[in-house]
Amino acid sequence: MNLTLYWVLALLLAAIYCFISNRVRADVVALLVIVAFVLSGTLSLEEALAGFSDPNIILIGALFVVGQGLVRTGIAYQLGDLLVKLAGNSETRMLIFLMLAVAALGAVMSSTGVVAIFIPVALSVAHRMAIPASRLMMPLGFAGLISGMLTLVATAPNMVINSELMRHHIPGFRFFSFTPFGLLILLAGIGYMLLARRFLPSRRPQSAGQGRHSMRDLVRTYHLTGRARRMAVQPDSPLIGRTLDHLQLRVRYGANVIGVERWRRYRRVMVSVSGISEFQAGDVLLIDMDDHNEVRRFCSEAKLEPMILRGEYFSSRAREVGLAEVALIADSSLLGKSVREAGFRSVYGVSVVGIRRDGQVLAGKLVNEPLRLGDTLLVVGNWSLISQLHTYNHDFLLLALPAEVDEMAPARSQALHALLALGLMILMMVTDPVPNVIAALIACLLMGWFRCVDLESAYRAIHWPTLILIVGMLPFALALQKTGGIDLIVHGLLSLIGDHGPRVMLVGLFVLTAVIGLFISNTATAVLMGPIAIGAAQQMGVSPYPMAMTVALAASAAFMTPVSSPVNTLVLGPGEYTFMDFIRIGVPFTLLVLLICVFAVPWLLPF
Repeated sequence: MNLTLYWVLALLLAAIYCFISNRVRADVVALLVIVAFVLSGTLSLEEALAGFSDPNIILIGALFVVGQGLVRTGIAYQLGDLLVKLAGNSETRMLIFLMLAVAALGAVMSSTGVVAIFIPVALSVAHRMAIPASRLMMPLGFAGLISGMLTLVATAPNMVINSELMRHHIPGFRFFSFTPFGLLILLAGIGYMLLARRFLPSRRPQSAGQGRHSMRDLVRTYHLTGRARRMAVQPDSPLIGRTLDHLQLRVRYGANVIGVERWRRYRRVMVSVSGISEFQAGDVLLIDMDDHNEVRRFCSEAKLEPMILRGEYFSSRAREVGLAEVALIADSSLLGKSVREAGFRSVYGVSVVGIRRDGQVLAGKLVNEPLRLGDTLLVVGNWSLISQLHTYNHDFLLLALPAEVDEMAPARSQALHALLALGLMILMMVTDPVPNVIAALIACLLMGWFRCVDLESAYRAIHWPTLILIVGMLPFALALQKTGGIDLIVHGLLSLIGDHGPRVMLVGLFVLTAVIGLFISNTATAVLMGPIAIGAAQQMGVSPYPMAMTVALAASAAFMTPVSSPVNTLVLGPGEYTFMDFIRIGVPFTLLVLLICVFAVPWLLPF
């Protein structure tokens, strides 16, 4: 080993430590890696920035936009409603249809987004069937992970491995190369879950409602009716002409202003508020406030007149004000901060009006409550701001959009055009008349031409941290190759298990990939393990395809802990699972996936 290799390995360990500790955002770590490689002279500037010219980066970004088109046209939510109708009152049918639908939709769009869409569907169905929500949440999450094994474009690790093959001048995988293995694992997953569901915790669902949640369900679940109040601003109110930031109503009275009704063209409309919003005479404030003594003092000192707020208020205002749930994820920068410290209204444009933790709604003043992993927050704001929350999925994931959102789908009338663009993209990827990235860009342009997405929503839909993470981690493969690190790791694997044949090597690669994936993202894992798999195949004189395929499948097999994947974190709260629930159910299934890979991959992709 030379000094340069020691430096690269030290940098790799430092990056992995940062990923595990979550002290620095993953995309920031990736950028620091690029800088470190260039300043140390390990890589040239062109080599360190080569990831920005990788076609797969453009492809992944384009697929985010295609998925957004399916959401904006309401297709994703309509699929959820169709699922409810098909399943009827049968838990078995519901589990099968749920996993099939999630896997199918996740094969062409973000699995995290798909799972977020189906969580409220599964919760409400669980309530209707009087079964614990936990019996559907984990199957839902597992199906989301398995969806990444169905097509080339289903998840970033598949495209990373494909890119690594092409970097070694080896023809890449085709669109459906993953499908036989994904289908086998999906069928095994459905059968496994039909048996394993009896070992899931039997905790009853917290929410009510038929079909998808309604806004009334969310109001009732978070006890918002007893706290939300309407107050009219009198002509002599000292609030008139002053901004919300200047008034400091939360500090003085514990009053959280979540909206303002204002006269416009002979009718009252709901206006969103921010720190610079000024109040006017005649405004009706919608306020979250639970202390009755403070309410009386606030009305008296601020010259406000209490008004009636009926239970169906939010539903009747569904075209102007929206409610949604968001769940904090493992690497969120909000963990440990209070709502006030996070500046929710200033940063995200929405107000937090409820926090649910361990299945219980927190009472009291929420603005000073430190946020924890697994917390579910109820936010209120106008639909345009709520629709932007998915772009902050480095901090939280958008969970439940109520049934009223279908009325607000801005491109609902263009649903058929979105399906046409999606079908054309898949057809071009399958028949291969143009490169996959061009097929995806054509689909994006069609989505824009048919007004399924606009430029603003398209750019917001792209998860830039994921792209930066891939770009920043790709130089590791080149640096390890230049310094002999890949050869060192490959020789180590060969010395340990190489004498036992390529099938045992598949076991070693799968286990190593799955273990690394417990601590860092599956994308970063694929970047690190791809060149190792190809190098092992070349050293053993066998085809690289089974080795590369095994690593790609193992990177998506993040079933063992609730923090192995954002999908698992997403179902943790709604299913009310513990860490041990995932270990008890996830570890045996991971072993089952290992067996499928070891026997099926060499059969269809011979050594």
